[in-house]
Amino acid sequence: MRIVQITPSAGDSFYCENCLRDATLVRAMLKLGHDVLMVPLYLPLQIEQSVSSHVSPIFFGGLNVYLQQKSALFRKTPRWLDRMLDSPKLLSWIGRKAGMTSARDLGETTLSMLRGEKGQQIKELNRLVEWLGTQENKPDVVCLSNILLVGLAAPIRQKLGVPVVCLLQDEDGFLDGLSSPYSEQAWEVIAEQSNDVNAFVAVSKYYADAMRKRLGFAPERVHVVYTGISLEGYESLQPGPEVPTIGYLSRTCSDRGLDTLVDAFINLKKRDGLREAKLRITGGQRSDDKAFLDRIQRKLSSCGMVDDVEFLPEFDGPARLAFLQSISVLSVPEKQPVAYGLYVLEALAAGVPVVEPASGVFPELLEITGGGVLCEPNNPDALADVIGPLLLEPDHARKLGKQGRTAVFEKFNIEQTAREMVRTYGEIAKQFV
Repeated sequence: MRIVQITPSAGDSFYCENCLRDATLVRAMLKLGHDVLMVPLYLPLQIEQSVSSHVSPIFFGGLNVYLQQKSALFRKTPRWLDRMLDSPKLLSWIGRKAGMTSARDLGETTLSMLRGEKGQQIKELNRLVEWLGTQENKPDVVCLSNILLVGLAAPIRQKLGVPVVCLLQDEDGFLDGLSSPYSEQAWEVIAEQSNDVNAFVAVSKYYADAMRKRLGFAPERVHVVYTGISLEGYESLQPGPEVPTIGYLSRTCSDRGLDTLVDAFINLKKRDGLREAKLRITGGQRSDDKAFLDRIQRKLSSCGMVDDVEFLPEFDGPARLAFLQSISVLSVPEKQPVAYGLYVLEALAAGVPVVEPASGVFPELLEITGGGVLCEPNNPDALADVIGPLLLEPDHARKLGKQGRTAVFEKFNIEQTAREMVRTYGEIAKQFV
């Protein structure tokens, strides 16, 4: 198939599951022999060399999107100036300066992007559609990475004459986090614009059901294709650390529950048999996470545990694998229900058991893999009570990790995901003809 994958980038300053998922999926589809073009929005994508030749120039550059939202002048600027503002180096720098826009700016820009042809970024939208139309081979399908891009669906479908598929992967947290009235308005616009999408593909049954209920989708409009991971580098199982070690792999912020895990760790360090325990943290951060991390450091210092906690700056593929081989158990105690947890699959592929909240996708994921234990959400003491036995009983922890590893190799290989995704695209394309 000829596939266009449109993916918004979060930059390279933190572990972005959506960016990683899309890039890995595109790579797997290319290996299967399909013609795939990846179109990055907002910021430069961090991708492997094997995929780089299949990536287009940046569209909807983050600086242009912001300036066109704020001033009518920038909605009429010549392309040479827009091109300067789309400089990858400039956009990469801006991407590390999160928090530069106000809640109002974020809400207004989100609404504008959702409104598509009626939004302030119409110049960018026209450029994208025109560029796609001039490519040598018209795609069989265009895939939007998430429902925040739904405003692109109508013009792409109408002007290119191809079906548009939209992935569903954790958009509700961002939308609900917008200030009022932008959150309510955004959901209303999405419900309206979703009629222009031919079909949706959710990353889990939990999230398919959640979005069906939230937006009133008919069941047949939402397909489910589980997220997979690349298993390169995970072929051999390495022995765990001698010292009981808890790991955290995600953006280091409050939303992902790092403070919950730190409180649980402080609790565990007071228990017999766990006074030597360690905590290793990786996943990067945005500039607006600094105040939160400073509070975490002060708390650890006040408890005399600074030397027991390590923040690791590198989190690319090889660094993540080395990190996973250095921990006994992984926990990212998300504060809100999430659609999927890529870090869970990566940990289990390395034979590391996980402890996650009994919310969102985690009950579904652990039922399929058998690779971990659930706990009460947003409760540090409950989290400590579940992690503690896994650290004290390493044989049981290893058994859970091996179960999870077997399941990931059997059911969550990215090549399986790619084949199922292409099969789903094929069905949707046939219905469109």
